[in-house]
Amino acid sequence: MKAFRCRVCGNALYFENSVCVSCGTALGFSRGEADIVPVDAAGRYVDSAGLIWHVCRNLGLSGCTWLAALEGGQCSSCELTRVRPNDADVEGLSQYPVAERAKRWLLVELDRLGFTVVGKAEDPDRGLCFDLLSSVAHNVVIGHDAGVITIDLAESDDAHRTKVQEQLGEPYRTMLGHFRHEVGHYFEWVLVEGTDRIAEARELFGDESTDYQAEIDRHYSEGPPAGWQQRYISTYATMHPYEDFAETWAHFLHITDTIETAAEYGLTTVAGIDAFSRFRDLVTGVWMPLSVALNMINRSMGKNDLYPFVLPEPVLDKLEFVASLRSA
Repeated sequence: MKAFRCRVCGNALYFENSVCVSCGTALGFSRGEADIVPVDAAGRYVDSAGLIWHVCRNLGLSGCTWLAALEGGQCSSCELTRVRPNDADVEGLSQYPVAERAKRWLLVELDRLGFTVVGKAEDPDRGLCFDLLSSVAHNVVIGHDAGVITIDLAESDDAHRTKVQEQLGEPYRTMLGHFRHEVGHYFEWVLVEGTDRIAEARELFGDESTDYQAEIDRHYSEGPPAGWQQRYISTYATMHPYEDFAETWAHFLHITDTIETAAEYGLTTVAGIDAFSRFRDLVTGVWMPLSVALNMINRSMGKNDLYPFVLPEPVLDKLEFVASLRSA
């Protein structure tokens, strides 16, 4: 994430800011400019082309600060949400803003990396949408199916998420991590399956046509295979080739975003993914020493490691493949 500053007074801003706390200027996020811009008293912003943009109608509902093309309309991020909690679901609505914030962060990252996001409204067959569901009354399974990503809003609650993380023995679990993982399934579907990249993917991740339910049953009855640390990034990645790809994709986004954020704030001199011709060189030359330093900073504050993962050679090969999909 880039380091934002108020265009009126120069004060540092967070990505989520709707108002500058220094000068009081109302703000909105322009996706086209990838920047936070000032809006007038009516919530309007005029861009360099003379187009008028308006603060998203969901500012009060989900804290959305993005600009929409139509007055009283939704922004491009909110348009991707197909289902949200109903107005009577107080608990679900209280959890909803955390998920929407993570989705907006994800979309900015995908934009920056050059991965085009097309919504279901534009492409019903291959487009993307999100069902952000409340599990207050019904069980919700997080997953992806033909461009529909389902997220359990209960994951917005720190206590719930930590409990599940401990039950599953996971070293890392966040709402943004869920979005990154599930969108990995989507991009494998549109950029790898049925393309000339599928053979290479199968060499690295395995045959994705392997029975998914059978592999899930095997994983939860037997656990990960012996020596999994030498070939996989996590135990969850060992479950099925689909999960190996999605986990690798999520870490590709973890790594690129954290490095670029670190560069924006002067923690590294490497600007980002294009600083090296090979992604694995960015990982070994920049990410590994940076993540060790960040882990030690966390430990200095009595916190768990920021990045509790080891990246063996086979995982570096998988990360390289995922990074190469940018050209697609």
